[in-house]
Amino acid sequence: MAKAESNVSDGLTLELVRDSLIRQEDTIVFSLIERARFPLNSPTYDPSYASIPGACGSLVEFFVKQTEAVQATAGRYENPEEHPLFPDNLPPSLVPRHKYPKVLHPVFVNLNKIIWDMYFNKLLPLFVTPGDDGNYASTAARDLDCLQALSRRIHYGKLVAEVKFRDERKDYEPAIRAQDRNTLIHLLTFADVEEAVKKRVAKKAMTFGQEVKLGDDGDKGKYKVDPAVVSRLYGDWVIPLTKEVEVEYLLHRLN
Repeated sequence: MAKAESNVSDGLTLELVRDSLIRQEDTIVFSLIERARFPLNSPTYDPSYASIPGACGSLVEFFVKQTEAVQATAGRYENPEEHPLFPDNLPPSLVPRHKYPKVLHPVFVNLNKIIWDMYFNKLLPLFVTPGDDGNYASTAARDLDCLQALSRRIHYGKLVAEVKFRDERKDYEPAIRAQDRNTLIHLLTFADVEEAVKKRVAKKAMTFGQEVKLGDDGDKGKYKVDPAVVSRLYGDWVIPLTKEVEVEYLLHRLN
């Protein structure tokens, strides 16, 4: 596994955190491209479509819960960087516990309900085509890939907040003690960096999502996922939600 995807095993540094965030951009863009292979496939989200004994809700909910249960037994959620979408009643891990470095203060933050709503009700209609090809299980699988990639990236805000707190403790401590959200948001916001991120993910969507053909220039301007949608995803949701994670973490950092 690449260094930037690891659990900051060499110590928490801004460079390691930044490298991981950039690599996670790749994962998010590729997951969106894979989901865009399928049309909306609305029965995947219709609770009346699948009548599964012992289950309630939509097919995608059933798929996500069952998959997370298997992943929990394999130890996925022992990693502090992972946050289950349905944390209630997950089975315990059945594999030996890995000793992850304790770089985070024990603060509980989980925005997955917000991420779930954002993905299905706001983002998904922006980048998939209408229609139904019957591939509902594959659709749910690709949805889960997107959700997990977005969840990991947004909750990585805890690590971002921790490294910023360590580097500028004298600036953050007064705002934390005063429980001053506005000052914390101001300290965490770098508009030029945010704009650079939005431009970079749009460029990645262009590069990863272009149609490649031999013998000509291909379909210029035709992409598997609209780069503007990926930029908007970061600008409207990923960056603001990451900051919400950062603020919630910092508000309890000195507890």
